[in-house]
Amino acid sequence: MTLLPQDSIRCKREGRALSDEQIQDFVQGLVDGRWADSQVAALAMAVVLRGMDTRETVTLTRAMTHSGEVMDWSGAGFHGPVLDKHSTGGVGDKVSLMLAPMLAACGAVVPMVSGRGLGHTGGTLDKLEALPGYRVDLQPAQLLRALREVGCAIVGASAALAPADRRLYAIRDLSATVESVPLITASILSKKLSAGLQGLVLDVKVGSGAFMADRASAQALADSLVAVASGAGLAASALITPMDQVLGHSAGNALEVQEALDFLTGAEQEPRLLAVTLDLCAALLHLGGLAADVSSARAQALAVLDSGAAAERFARMVAQQGGPPDVLRSAALPGAPLVCPVPALQAGWLNTMDVRALGQAVVLLGGGRSRPGTAVDPRVGLNRVLALGRQVQVGEPLAWVHAADSDSAQQAVRAVQQAMSLQPQSPSETGTATATAAAVAASATSASP
Repeated sequence: MTLLPQDSIRCKREGRALSDEQIQDFVQGLVDGRWADSQVAALAMAVVLRGMDTRETVTLTRAMTHSGEVMDWSGAGFHGPVLDKHSTGGVGDKVSLMLAPMLAACGAVVPMVSGRGLGHTGGTLDKLEALPGYRVDLQPAQLLRALREVGCAIVGASAALAPADRRLYAIRDLSATVESVPLITASILSKKLSAGLQGLVLDVKVGSGAFMADRASAQALADSLVAVASGAGLAASALITPMDQVLGHSAGNALEVQEALDFLTGAEQEPRLLAVTLDLCAALLHLGGLAADVSSARAQALAVLDSGAAAERFARMVAQQGGPPDVLRSAALPGAPLVCPVPALQAGWLNTMDVRALGQAVVLLGGGRSRPGTAVDPRVGLNRVLALGRQVQVGEPLAWVHAADSDSAQQAVRAVQQAMSLQPQSPSETGTATATAAAVAASATSASP
């Protein structure tokens, strides 16, 4: 019996569950083009409005995973579990740059398939490409060699991995159907399952700089990701971490790579960034069986940082992928021609920040993209961004802008000033809560298949 796209669209529009056969037909139609863009958009909108249950989402995830190649590491001779993490995105989130080498130094194998920035959020591939020569497009044999010799590689997804998701995501972006927990879940997990993982930790961001602005939405996404990953046969857990301020103190590609280098070498480790990185690393080491419990896993993670083992792995990974041969000594990162402060317009305590607006300021500087495929300027961005709760005087820098020219610099200065709110009393006097390391990593979800 031939299935018609309009019948599946009508079924979901009326709030009924799609059968496995209907979902598989939809995914096949994404790949072979039998479903028109308008029909794909119509079904996506129906899902946004009517939702999907766990069974439907598992079926969709599995079908999109197997719409292309699936990596198989069973004969690779690895001596550790194949692990990875995924972040739902934010501003200043450079955790992957430190986490992959930390995990490798602890005995894991990390084929980290990452993405590019879009909108106000940054992308791991854009950051690493600020390093001269770094290649994100490794061939399968090159990736296998990197994993065997270094233990980690950070690469882009090949066209052969989850091609159904690639087409669906592009249509969702144009049809205002991105905001759907089942579709987000299937998109994230289909790519991660394609990487042949044995364990995955999800970093679900919540706050003004996240796609999930409130705790209830973040919890719903975390629960969905863990349940569907388990249903698809992948051990997973999720942490919900705050994105109510820039993570670390920089946002912008080369600036974030420099902060990651400082973090790995011990030159500077911003407390919130350290807390999130250690929590994610500990969760993965425990999930992968490399530590008996989260406490000992956290101690392992801290040990490879303090000893320099993680920094050494990062340097080897960068060299393996064509970057500077000794990145710890000479990263050769590009610098912006103009650097200027963002002066505080009044005295007080930094109370809140519109993190999405700060991310958009980086985009306006040229450090991000408003649509896929456009080039980014690796030199530009923000650094030395103050943390919430800091007291400042009039004229004291709230952050520093790195710009290509004076006009964009002044626009960014105004945007940052508008995005950062000061209050006359200290948080302790007003009872205002600020995000600290202790507030990081609230989690209530974990599962194994």
